[in-house]
Amino acid sequence: MGAGAAAIFGWKFGWLGAWLGAVLWLALDAWRAERLLKVLRNNAAGLPTRGAGVWGELAERIRKLLRDREQQTRQAEDRLQEFLAAIQASPNGVILLDEQGRIEWCNQTAAGQFGIDAERDLLQHLANLVRDPAFVAYLASWNYSRDVVIDASGPGQGHQRSHPVRLSVQVHPYAGNRRMLLTRDITAVEQAEAMRRDFVANVSHEIRTPLTVLAGFVETLQNLPLDADERARYLSLMSQQSHRMETLVNDLLTLSRLEGSAAPSGNQWIRIRALLAQCEDEGRGLSGRLAPQGHRLSFAIEAESEISGAPTELQSAMSNLLSNAIRYTPGGGEVAVSWRLLPDGRGEYAVRDTGPGIAAEHIPRLTERFYRIDRSRSRETGGTGLGLAIVKHIAQRHGAELRIQSTVGKGSRFALVFPATRVREARLLAK
Repeated sequence: MGAGAAAIFGWKFGWLGAWLGAVLWLALDAWRAERLLKVLRNNAAGLPTRGAGVWGELAERIRKLLRDREQQTRQAEDRLQEFLAAIQASPNGVILLDEQGRIEWCNQTAAGQFGIDAERDLLQHLANLVRDPAFVAYLASWNYSRDVVIDASGPGQGHQRSHPVRLSVQVHPYAGNRRMLLTRDITAVEQAEAMRRDFVANVSHEIRTPLTVLAGFVETLQNLPLDADERARYLSLMSQQSHRMETLVNDLLTLSRLEGSAAPSGNQWIRIRALLAQCEDEGRGLSGRLAPQGHRLSFAIEAESEISGAPTELQSAMSNLLSNAIRYTPGGGEVAVSWRLLPDGRGEYAVRDTGPGIAAEHIPRLTERFYRIDRSRSRETGGTGLGLAIVKHIAQRHGAELRIQSTVGKGSRFALVFPATRVREARLLAK
């Protein structure tokens, strides 16, 4: 009896201990779960280090997932910043609009083009900031199959730029009713197109004029009985017009070659004296043809020098400056050609004349193709209107600078200043 009672008593207490242990384990498990849940509710701040059991492993796995997510978030943020930096560096403007047409983001190019402050104007309606009627109508139309060209108001919205800017604006819808604006400065493109149209018109006019004269002379020779002297005079005039067209075509080909070829190397050296001697021969011949009494021509070389570059181009530039001076200086006037070395080692080729001079407003445009101050006089003396354009291109290809000084009623001075790297004293070769 005593042994049986002891067994029953021991079994009851053992079962009670097991039950208490289970309750304690469940309580501890619930506490750990509650603690983990609380940490997760606080964005995983204070996540415990790995402990024993399932909850410890679960905490470790959650910690790893959070680390991976943070790393992915940082990488995504880095990629976003790199993308935005690339858009900031774009020469084209970019503006992002929300569903209501408010500014969400813009790059610096667009801000400068439209006078927008990226921070101040955030969430402002773009149509209220850019009030160009064509742009406002385009933005509201939701028909973005083509772009719209507008005049940009520029910084400050109300302060006009010193030079007009033309913008091409194209809208691209995305993500529902959001819109992305891409802007492109087409000012240079439109200017180039205008120059091309002017160039074609000028070339057509320059060629049409002598062709019309030639056609008239041919018709006269065919239909009228002329004596030998009259026929010879007409043939001489026809020869002049033919020569004029030939000169024009040659100048156009020269310009095309200068624009399409590589800059000359600095390996070939030419004596300045040889270049000026050829200029003198051409200048005296031209002077004799244009003015019976000729011009007072002088040629001076202050320092025996050599210059590196393309001989034919250098000769063309120097001869063009001299021939212009002779053409626009009345007979008996003075034309002085000189070469000298400047103190900093650069070389200067200069042509000074006592012609009528040039008004200041014409000087910036003298190197434009076909730009003439006195069109009739230029044609009478055989000019094509391309001489100074050729000189400018040759100067640029040799790193030289074209300087123009002129006073109305006193004359002009044209100078080519060559860099020291392309000039050397001739006597150095003998050493």
